[in-house]
Amino acid sequence: MAYTDELDAVIACEQRLRRQIAIRLAEESGIPSGRGLSEEARAAADAAIEAWCAEGEEQQDLAAFRPLGPLQELLAEHRSIVERIEDMRDRRLG
Repeated sequence: MAYTDELDAVIACEQRLRRQIAIRLAEESGIPSGRGLSEEARAAADAAIEAWCAEGEEQQDLAAFRPLGPLQELLAEHRSIVERIEDMRDRRLG
C-alpha cells in the first residue's frame, strides 16, 4: 500500500476550491464557464480570498444572520480549509 499524506489531500482540496472561486467569479462577470481560466480570473479569485480573510471575523459574524451566496459559501469553505492546513502544519512542527 502506497503512503499517502493527509496534508497533500487537504492542499489539493484547497486548490480545487480556489479554482471553483475563480470559475464562480468569472460566471458572475458574464464570462462563459466553457472557456479556460484566465490569469485575470485567477487573480480575481486570489483577491476575493484575500479580501474575505482580511474582512475579519466580526464582520463575518454579523453576516451570519443573513444567508450566504454561492461565492461567499466557497470563500468560507476555503478559509476553513486553509485554517486546517495551518493547523496540520503547526502540529507537525510541534
